[in-house]
Amino acid sequence: MAGRRLSRRWAAVCAGLALALGVGHGTATAAGDPVPPAPKRILSFPLAAAGGLLHPDAPPAGADDWSCKPTREHPRPVVLLHGTWANAYDDWGLMSPYLKQLGYCVFAAEYGGAPGNPVKATAHVPDSARQIAAYVDRVLKATGAHQVDLVGHSQGGGLTPRWYLRFAGGTDPGHPESNKVHGLIGLAPSNHGTTASGLGTLTTKLGLNPAVSLLAGQAYSDQMVGSEVNTTLDRDGDTQPGVDYTVIATRFDEVVTPYTHQFLTAGPGATVKNITIQDICRADASEHLSIAYDSNAAQLVRNALDPAHAEPVSCGLTLPVLGG
Repeated sequence: MAGRRLSRRWAAVCAGLALALGVGHGTATAAGDPVPPAPKRILSFPLAAAGGLLHPDAPPAGADDWSCKPTREHPRPVVLLHGTWANAYDDWGLMSPYLKQLGYCVFAAEYGGAPGNPVKATAHVPDSARQIAAYVDRVLKATGAHQVDLVGHSQGGGLTPRWYLRFAGGTDPGHPESNKVHGLIGLAPSNHGTTASGLGTLTTKLGLNPAVSLLAGQAYSDQMVGSEVNTTLDRDGDTQPGVDYTVIATRFDEVVTPYTHQFLTAGPGATVKNITIQDICRADASEHLSIAYDSNAAQLVRNALDPAHAEPVSCGLTLPVLGG
């Protein structure tokens, strides 16, 4: 009982701080762009991380309004897909309210983990892809939309949605006009596997990936360079016909390494835009975690979702881990 009271007290503290600072609520700037000022943004990730532990199944601010109907300006709902060992609440505290205030119907899927567990996206990639497929179908039915756009971080922008597109019903290669997904935007996506800054190379060479996966989840092994999931997925190319792909990577990524493994090559009927964020904002110091809380990356996501109305990125301060 005392533990529950303490959890509620911490939840109230986090909520109060978020409200006071404008974190997670998309406070508009003077220019009308719904991104909070830098001092508020820098607290977004720590507060969301605390909230994700306390409310591991709660949607982030701005997400999961099942009565939302797409507009003519934004006809496709956006489905956010969190990364490995994360959940929707702690991964999308900045992006979700930002896209909501831009006018999108925003939905944040949970996958690859048990309800009540804050550590999700640990399951076998094909199993998680089937969960994403069911979630997208639910979004399409609720909104009446023909297609969605996927925005994912790490695993959620790489292997798992690509598996969904190819093997779990996200696309119809013979009839791309029937695809359920229009675009996939990946923030630091694990597209071609990772060496995990050498740790993955070591566990792979020593044959330890199955043992590590018993603790870390099968998604660990699935995302290593040369895994069966990677080999199967890459066998027939990186893309699916009719899908627009955008990769937003950082040179300072310490998790999906080398960072160039994140980039895709366009196959027939698909488009790919590979972006290294430091080529846009030279002083951007985001790494794997903070790129989901990087206002520069958020603006690139905005442009990828609506390229006809793309705007120059207003580069701001971004710090490792904290974002900005």
